[in-house]
Amino acid sequence: MKRILMIMNPFAGTMQANKVLDQIIQIFCKAGYETVVAMTQKRGDGTVIARQRGGEADIVVAVGGDGTFNEVISGVIESGIDVPIGYIPAGTTNDFANSLKLPTDLLKAAKCVVKGSPRRLDVGCFNGRYFSYVASFGAFTKTSYGVPQSLKNMIGHMAYIIQGIKEVTSIKRIPMTLVDDQGKVHKGPYFFGAISNSTSMGGVLTLDKEDVDMSDGEFEVLLVKAADNVFELNREVMALTRNNYKESDMIDFFSTSSITIKAQKETDWTLDGEYQEGCQEIQIDNIHDGIQIIIPTEELRKKEERVININDLGRTGFDM
Repeated sequence: MKRILMIMNPFAGTMQANKVLDQIIQIFCKAGYETVVAMTQKRGDGTVIARQRGGEADIVVAVGGDGTFNEVISGVIESGIDVPIGYIPAGTTNDFANSLKLPTDLLKAAKCVVKGSPRRLDVGCFNGRYFSYVASFGAFTKTSYGVPQSLKNMIGHMAYIIQGIKEVTSIKRIPMTLVDDQGKVHKGPYFFGAISNSTSMGGVLTLDKEDVDMSDGEFEVLLVKAADNVFELNREVMALTRNNYKESDMIDFFSTSSITIKAQKETDWTLDGEYQEGCQEIQIDNIHDGIQIIIPTEELRKKEERVININDLGRTGFDM
């Protein structure tokens, strides 16, 4: 019998996954999978479980937020196995899941695991530590890991917005020098930067979908220069919120397969929303097609669209 190793963070988001755990297992069982459930209790557990037990499974499934998913892919890569990874997004913002257009409904996401198809995606490596979609510094960096879990459980995504507003009021100028794969030098100071493989970052900033290919071997790099006055800051905020970052003279945007960075040690980072201590010398590399992620097939997407359309017709009073 085929086996699924389900690695679940029971504290993720508003803890909705706990309420439908039995239904998720039933979906897997009906599809012919023996399901082994492992619960994480603290940070890093997902990596250890995936590394030690991933080789026993045909599919490894992460149930939780982007941090949980980060731990699972790290464990799978470290184990040396090439097993497909499923993702049931049960966190608060689920940036990576949104970029992949995974179902937001937990049970539909579970069905996607057994009915979807694997797709190769790039992975980032930050001084030896893996990340699935973003490494960032500066303003908004603490938004992901700085929000207390109890607050996220109570008010969900709004907790990130509140934290983001707090950070805007304490923006710092961050000196930094970055060299891309063509040898071009980008030099700060900056107030925010992101090396990403996603259309959404921290539930606060977004990139145009046309600019992001998650399996092209390259990152999208967004560097926001430190503003000298409130007028420049306003221009930057407007450019970011309106996705005009490519036309702004205050924002550097480019693609690269690797980047070398010299920074101050006290400049902390986040990797997929999880804390990363600052380093003076940083090497970030793109691992092309580093993992297999199970995503909805075109047939599944069309079926979902038909269901939505039928529901919309029902609400407008049409008789089917």
